[in-house]
Amino acid sequence: MEITLVEGDITEQRVDAVVNAANSALLGGGGVDGAIHRRGGPRVLAACRELRATVLPDGLPAGQAVATTAGDLPATWVVHTVGPVHSTREDRSAVLAACHRNSLRVAADLGARTVAFPAISTGVYGWPVDSAAQIAVRAVRAVAAQDASTTVGEVRFVLFGREAYQAFARALG
Repeated sequence: MEITLVEGDITEQRVDAVVNAANSALLGGGGVDGAIHRRGGPRVLAACRELRATVLPDGLPAGQAVATTAGDLPATWVVHTVGPVHSTREDRSAVLAACHRNSLRVAADLGARTVAFPAISTGVYGWPVDSAAQIAVRAVRAVAAQDASTTVGEVRFVLFGREAYQAFARALG
């Protein structure tokens, strides 16, 4: 599995699956979530509403992942995952790592070969970008090492801004 970095807009990525840093309601919000819902259009929202009405009446728990259509995005699917809110009192690193593992599992179940991730939890959820980058890269590498049968051949971290890009570049070594 190849890991690449792009500084740019995740909603412009031509990949099989785009990962959305969603909130548990799955109905849109700010940051990456809002951008994906705006660009993806009404089909993404309709698919999320259907999930809420059927299998996720209480919303999507942090660390879990679920897929919908990508609507008008240049991707095929959106894999929604809910990152943890950063805490200085409680270590939630395992939940952040689970976001990446579970998103890759869902993408692989769909047959995705290329997956684009944002810097999950680093916006309004307050996770320090250097720490998030280390956790994300470690989690993706662990999946690559443990699951040789995965369909995913490229994980692309699409990072908004120079600071995030540099943090992920450091994490990649």
